[in-house]
Amino acid sequence: MIADGVEDEEKWLAAGIAGLQQNAFYMHRALDSNNLRDALKYSAQMLSELRTSRLSPHKYYELYMRAFDELRKLEMFFKEETRRGCSIVDLYELVQHAGNILPRLYLLCTVGSVYIKSKEAPAKDVLKDLVEMCRGIQHPVRGLFLRSYLAQVSRDKLPDIGSEYEGDADTVVDAVEFVLQNFTEMNKLWVRMQHQGPAREKEKREKERSELRDLVGKNLHVLSQIEGIDLDMYKETVLPRVLEQVVNCKDEIAQYYLMDCIIQVFPDEYHLQTLDVLLGAFPQLQPTVDIKTVLSRLMERLSNYAASSADVLPEFLQVEAFSKLNNAIGKVIEAQPDMPILGVITLYSSLLTFTLHVHPDRLDYADQVL
Repeated sequence: MIADGVEDEEKWLAAGIAGLQQNAFYMHRALDSNNLRDALKYSAQMLSELRTSRLSPHKYYELYMRAFDELRKLEMFFKEETRRGCSIVDLYELVQHAGNILPRLYLLCTVGSVYIKSKEAPAKDVLKDLVEMCRGIQHPVRGLFLRSYLAQVSRDKLPDIGSEYEGDADTVVDAVEFVLQNFTEMNKLWVRMQHQGPAREKEKREKERSELRDLVGKNLHVLSQIEGIDLDMYKETVLPRVLEQVVNCKDEIAQYYLMDCIIQVFPDEYHLQTLDVLLGAFPQLQPTVDIKTVLSRLMERLSNYAASSADVLPEFLQVEAFSKLNNAIGKVIEAQPDMPILGVITLYSSLLTFTLHVHPDRLDYADQVL
């Protein structure tokens, strides 16, 4: 059965690629002769291949990448058209006539990217429109790849501090709002995958979900790259909103991966200054989440941060890092009564390592741990 499934999937992928290439060929021909209507017709047919439900995420990615390459060429054509005097607003309207919703949204994101670049409308209005419109796709795999495409074409057009898209109407707040909204919707789609299909395929679903996790995590990476996010904004908006999503999704795979992502992508000094908020989320996670690994990584990062410069040590004392970590570990052990004794010991040995690195002179801390 499995072998047949794999062979079938190869066939479906081959058929999808063939259909995509054929329509791409006609699309190119239309582009070469500046025939906008035909170019849109064939590009929509080409993108219809992405409406398939027969491919695993791994194979779907292959198909998506081919479509992505073609969409770059289409984007170049749209840029040329606007230089020739074609109205970008008309173009934005025109692509919304594509018959099927998935091709329509891919085309809309592509034109939207050119629309933002043209600066004929505030970036935040176009971004808000696109991120809202993408709600039209609720199929998890198709929705995740569509939103991933939106993230990709917009990441260099966010109204960030010092970016050319920052203006009176557009601020870094709009950029953060857009990325957070896209992240929230992507995480919902990703979690929904877990609950689709028969129970006996649970392992297969978990494997497929782990193949797609980077699409969701990339949003956090984009957030960490936004220059305008200072400590206050991170503390007030970014971290609480991300943690709210992580805790509320009640999904073991998502919680483990996203908590780890937060620890890896944001600066150590931010973690130190928001320890209360970050640690407060741990006891609220599902009892099956491997908290010891994530918490140990956090302590390891903070130890390395302390070792990086003597100047940062006063910060650790100022925020009472040791007692906060100690309390958090106690709360996690309380919240997870079934945690194996090995997990408990791992947490305390990580805390001991942290203490010896950061406060080698405080034997009372080491005593508490022991």
